[in-house]
Amino acid sequence: MMKIDQINDQILQELSRDGRISNIELADRVGLSPSACLRRVQELERAGVIAGYRAVLDRTKMGIGFVAYIAVGLNDHSKASQEAFERAISRAPEVLECHNITGTIEYLLRVECADLPSYKTFHTDMLGALPQVNAITSYVVMGSPKDERA
Repeated sequence: MMKIDQINDQILQELSRDGRISNIELADRVGLSPSACLRRVQELERAGVIAGYRAVLDRTKMGIGFVAYIAVGLNDHSKASQEAFERAISRAPEVLECHNITGTIEYLLRVECADLPSYKTFHTDMLGALPQVNAITSYVVMGSPKDERA
């Protein structure tokens, strides 16, 4: 595991805010020479601390107006049941996140659809049709005052 010192932490904070920042601007913001800054960024990439760079998309401008978190309970807690559920979910384009969690249910999903009717179709025809699923609880996102996902 790589040690994250104060300068590396500053580099990561700046890159989290703007992954397209130039190395010269990044170096200036963290108080390093451009060459020293570039070496640190490359080392963070090699160590896997920086796993990649992404574009932050405005989903509403892409026609995505409905976001929900869905708690999913399975009727069978076997490894085979979990793997079958995960395979099915990995093929669903509406599911942007799938987390296997602890508690009273097995999975938490983040789903994005165009609107409520398209969510109903996903809920009924895809998720509700999976033989492993025995409980579905939807939490509709009404707003996101803080969202730092890239």
